[in-house]
Amino acid sequence: MTQTSDNVIWLTQEAYDKLKGELEDLTGPARTEIARKIEAAREEGDLKENAGYHAAKEEQGKQEARVRQLEELLRTAQVGAAPADDGVVEPGMVVTVAFDGDEDDTLVFLMASREYASEDIDTYSPQSPLGKAVNGKKAGDDAEYEMPNGSVAKVKIIDAKPYVAN
Repeated sequence: MTQTSDNVIWLTQEAYDKLKGELEDLTGPARTEIARKIEAAREEGDLKENAGYHAAKEEQGKQEARVRQLEELLRTAQVGAAPADDGVVEPGMVVTVAFDGDEDDTLVFLMASREYASEDIDTYSPQSPLGKAVNGKKAGDDAEYEMPNGSVAKVKIIDAKPYVAN
């Protein structure tokens, strides 16, 4: 996945299909199931003190927010190939950096939109301080970025390879 601006998100076909599948589930079976839960809770009586009803309505709200988020993401997505294996850091790449030049203190992450976050690998957005600092650099290059506490972190790019989903 590659993000080139705030309005266009580049997705691999695999990522697009995964998100489309999630949307289809949320607007089909999952929507039917939450409606069933709300109706069952409604039948229990007084809605003011009905925790099951309130929990189901909250779940419905979160689900519908995710539906809107996915619809917008898929509406603006451009589907294309994974980035080139040219060692240049860009969205869609698995990046290895060493902190302060210490080859033993490394971080490996996927540079991608949070939509593509996975339990398999840490994901950093291209808009994050680290993402901005390393974007466009190559293996061997140095970069600096400001951390949330105001201090400056220095990293050396060790490697950048296209992400391959498991």
